[in-house]
Amino acid sequence: MPVPQVAEHGRVSHAIFRVARLHRLRANQLLRQAGLHPGQELVMMYLWDCGPRRLTELSAVLDADSPTMTRTVQRLERAGFVRRSPDPTDGRAVLVEPTAASQALRHEVERMWRELEEATLGDMDEDQQAETLRVLGLLECNLVARTGRVSERS
Repeated sequence: MPVPQVAEHGRVSHAIFRVARLHRLRANQLLRQAGLHPGQELVMMYLWDCGPRRLTELSAVLDADSPTMTRTVQRLERAGFVRRSPDPTDGRAVLVEPTAASQALRHEVERMWRELEEATLGDMDEDQQAETLRVLGLLECNLVARTGRVSERS
C-alpha cells in the first residue's frame, strides 16, 4: 500500500498503523472462535497469572476505564469464566477471579495466541524476531516518554 502524501513524513507511523490494524483483525477472528471479544482474553490472562484481583486493579493494569472493565467482566461472568464477589477486606470493592470452567478457555487462548504469533512472524528466523522485539521495545519507550503512560512491560 502506498503511503499517502499527507503521511509522507510519518512512514513508520503509517506502517505501524497498517500492521496493528491487520494484527487486531486476525486476533479478532481467532477470538470469535472461542466466543470472546477483544480484550477479554487479556483480562483472563491476567487473572490466570495473578489470581483474584480487584476490579479497579484490572482497570488500571489493562488501561481501561471503569465502565468498560465492568462490562467486560459482566460478559465474562455471564459466560461462566469469572466470578465476582465482595472484597473481604473492603466491602466497597469487588474481587474478580477465574472459575474452574475458564481452564478450558485458557488452553484455547494459548492456542489462539500461538496461531496469532505464527501468522505475525511468518518465516522470520530467531535473529529477525529478536531484532523486531528490540525495535518494538525502543518504539514503546519513545511513546511512553511522550505520553506519560506506564509501559505494560514495567
